[in-house]
Amino acid sequence: MVTPSKSLELNLMREKLQINTSLVREVLLRFIHDEVTRTGLTKGIVGLSGGIDSSLIAYLAAEALGPASVLGVRMPYRRSSQESLDHAQLVTDALGIQQETVDITPMVDPLIERFPEMDQVRSGNIMSRQRMIILYDQSAAFGGLVIGTSNKTEALLGYSTLFGDSAAAMQPIADLYKMQVRQLAREMGVPPEIINKPPSADLWPGQTDEDEIGFSYDNADQLLFAIIDLRYSPEEAVKMGFPQAFVERVLTLVRRSHYKRRMPIIAKLSNRSIGHDFLYLRDWGT
Repeated sequence: MVTPSKSLELNLMREKLQINTSLVREVLLRFIHDEVTRTGLTKGIVGLSGGIDSSLIAYLAAEALGPASVLGVRMPYRRSSQESLDHAQLVTDALGIQQETVDITPMVDPLIERFPEMDQVRSGNIMSRQRMIILYDQSAAFGGLVIGTSNKTEALLGYSTLFGDSAAAMQPIADLYKMQVRQLAREMGVPPEIINKPPSADLWPGQTDEDEIGFSYDNADQLLFAIIDLRYSPEEAVKMGFPQAFVERVLTLVRRSHYKRRMPIIAKLSNRSIGHDFLYLRDWGT
C-alpha cells in the first residue's frame, strides 16, 4: 500500500478536502428531486450493496423524494457476504424505503460456466452488468429513475464497470471524493458500521477495493484533489511528498479510463454534432 511522506502541504490538503456537509446535503437533495421530477416521475431506484456509497444515496433519495418513493434493490450472488446483505437491510429498515431482493446467481452462472478460463475481473463485470439489468427492469416496473452510486475517486480512477455500476440516470455523489462521502454519510446518519468498514464491491470472498487497486482511497483522494481540482503538475505533487511511482500510476489510471466518463464519442461530420456542438440547454428546448 502506497503511503506518501508526511508534509505540511499534505496536511493542508486533507483540510481542503473538508466540505460544508449541511450545504452539500441541501444541494444534493434539490438535485435529486429536480432531476427526477423534471422527467414527470416522482420515484427513484437504488442498488443497495450494503456499502457506504449506496447507503448514502438511499438516505439522500429517501429525504429528497420520500421513503415510499424509493426502492432499494439487494442483488446478492452466492458468494456475497452476509454482512453486505445485513447492512443493506439495516439501511432499508432505518429509512422505511421499499425493498426488493433478487438473487443474481442463476442469471450469471450459466455464462460464467460457459467460459471456464474466465478470471475474476470478467466474472465481476458480468455480475455488475446483470445488476444494472435488474435495476433498469425494476425502474420500469416501479416507475422511477435509477440513481447512481459512484463517487469521484472511483470515477476518476476508472474503478467501475462500463454499463454496469457506472450506468444510471444521474450520479449525485460523483463530484465527492471518498473522504468527502464519509463526511456526508456521517451528516446524514448512515450507520457507523457501514461508514467504517473497508470498501468492497463484494465480487469475491475477501475482496476489498484498496487491495485491488494497490493504494488507499485517502491517499488517492489527496493526490487527485491536488492534480484535478487544484491543477498541480505531477512534478509539484512529487515535491509535496507523493512517491513518483504512485503519481504515475494514478495518472495512468485516470488517462486510460477517460472513455468510461463520457458518452460514446461520435465522429463529427456535420456543423451541429451531438456531443460536440449540440451541448447546451437551449439546444434541447430548455
